[in-house]
Amino acid sequence: MPDDTASWHDDGTPISPRADNVQRGMGADGDGALEFARQVFLQGCGLLPTAAGTAAWAGAPRWAVLETDFGLGLNFFATWHAWRQDRQRPARLLYSAVAAFPPPEPADLIRSVAPFPELAPLAAELAAQWHGLLPGVHRLRLEGERVQLTLSIGQVQPALAELSGEHDAIYLDGVGPTQPARNPDMESLHTLKAVARLARRGARVAAGCASPELRDALTAAGFDVEPLHGLLPQRHALLARYAPRWATRRRPAGQEPWRVDRPARCAVIGAGLAGASVAHALAQRGWQVTVIDRAPEPAAGASGLPAGVVAPHVSPDDRPLSRLSRDGVRATLQRAHALLREGIEFSATGVLERHAPGERRLPEVWQSAIDSEAASAPTTGAEGQKTIEHAAIAGVPLDDAHRALWHAHAGWIRPAALVRAMLQAPGITWRGGATVARIEPLGALWRMLDANGGVVAEAELVFITAGFDSLALLHTAAPGAPPLHALRGQVAFGPMPVGTLADALPPFPVNGQGSLIAHLPGAHGPWWITGATFERGNTRPALLPADHHANRERLAGLLPRAADALDAQWHDGRAQAWAAVRATLPDRLPAVGAWGQIPVADLEQKWAASAAHQAQAAIENEASKPRLPLHLLTGLGARGLTLAVLCGEIAAAQLHGEPLPVAASLARRLRADRWLQRRAGDR
Repeated sequence: MPDDTASWHDDGTPISPRADNVQRGMGADGDGALEFARQVFLQGCGLLPTAAGTAAWAGAPRWAVLETDFGLGLNFFATWHAWRQDRQRPARLLYSAVAAFPPPEPADLIRSVAPFPELAPLAAELAAQWHGLLPGVHRLRLEGERVQLTLSIGQVQPALAELSGEHDAIYLDGVGPTQPARNPDMESLHTLKAVARLARRGARVAAGCASPELRDALTAAGFDVEPLHGLLPQRHALLARYAPRWATRRRPAGQEPWRVDRPARCAVIGAGLAGASVAHALAQRGWQVTVIDRAPEPAAGASGLPAGVVAPHVSPDDRPLSRLSRDGVRATLQRAHALLREGIEFSATGVLERHAPGERRLPEVWQSAIDSEAASAPTTGAEGQKTIEHAAIAGVPLDDAHRALWHAHAGWIRPAALVRAMLQAPGITWRGGATVARIEPLGALWRMLDANGGVVAEAELVFITAGFDSLALLHTAAPGAPPLHALRGQVAFGPMPVGTLADALPPFPVNGQGSLIAHLPGAHGPWWITGATFERGNTRPALLPADHHANRERLAGLLPRAADALDAQWHDGRAQAWAAVRATLPDRLPAVGAWGQIPVADLEQKWAASAAHQAQAAIENEASKPRLPLHLLTGLGARGLTLAVLCGEIAAAQLHGEPLPVAASLARRLRADRWLQRRAGDR
């Protein structure tokens, strides 16, 4: 894979071996690079207001841009700045881009905009999140999540294949007379077909090159091409629109996620991390969301965990759960930074992970990033200086029998605080003490009823996010159910010891076989928490003395010095216990999205195609109208704190046809109806 690391001339001009056009013109040409970005890409796609009218995105709820070569981000910064300056800007700017591996360093992003002071704050905000960028898809949230950058890192064709959603404007960058030698796939028909897959019909395309080869490939991919002459610094530029003369089918029938044109009412059943995350994501997109729970307060179930660790799951093959947890840690901590009080309700302290030899071997791409000390490194290996330093602070040895990793971008969160904060978003109504016993269809709506048949709520969309209790609710309204299993867990917690005993407990979380979070702030003084146990098949959250003892023994294996300091608390009763039941699925991945119904778009097509149906519609009742399927977010297991925010965003983005915050191949593995598909395949 080509190296896109920038080098620099003495005059401050960045040079990339792969993408000269992105970096040119900052030295001798002054602001030529920024003007090129504005003239060719923004103006070409209609994103700058003109004397004759507004920008193309004016008044839109969102606007999605796709760039084929991110470089040092100048086109992104120019677009973000234009969005900021436009009073009629869309509510949300969604920017997807392909980037080479390894990505540039954070300092290079800042240095690249030095000639453009108006872009400096934008580069600084992005640089603060510029870490852990391994090959794959990453979502960076900016401007309070109103600007979202989705980076697909890798070679252009496979990177485009992992992006998703429909885009309104396309910057076809990385093309031109000097580019094919360094990036030969950029102008190929296969690449442009991949671009077309990500374009909405009518999307505008701009490129800084108008070669015959590019024109022909664009035309073959379904674009109408129009050249523009005289745009500097290149002699020619090109504009196009996506206007295929054939019907497009993005995925096989029955595999396309259900999509909506506009927000309406949504009922979310379950007020834990899953429910609050879905509600928050939908409210940001204009939905009126009612969150319903039988408990009088939110986070009464497993999400009531006093505090939990947020850290990635590491596996030698970088399996789907590992990739999902890595994306989830970023999403959760970004949400925490936006909504919670640092040092009180959360803290990005970093996390030391201890493991047995060979148990957490790093994937090759992780190790290469660590060895090069690149910004793409998601963690520090056992031999890294940061790991050595933090292991010494925690009082644990490092040798062949005692391995460790230091996760710098990790920490702890109080889940209930995050749940409450997300439920305070505009557009969300909280209803506690309301029990939904049954869900039934009512025309285009779903009606939720209590045990006596009383109406609890009605809505166009229903998300069931009640953990293991989701099974019972789903059975009342739809055939079949995913194979959810109960997973009971118990933790221990107590007050921090004083004096030298307190020094035995590290100032950051340590996890591995169990975990310890110490020095947590509390109303009655600092405290600690350790655990947890895992008991499959137990649906009762009762406290068990055997599990209390097991947590003590688990802590002794993880951090012997800390266990000794806390030993007296198990004898005198200061060490208390808390338990709850989680829900998990056999493949350890959550269930996200629609369950067991043909997409409404297909139903509407069949409806419209039948004259008899049209005639009958005038006299039939509401029960005959198409209806959204029930939606699920469950099966988060013991990783609800890490995965819920991310999965809520996945669910909302799928509904609206937006770019997903994870790789498309990974999102497909999370579909709730994957279990229905497997059963059908077994028959």
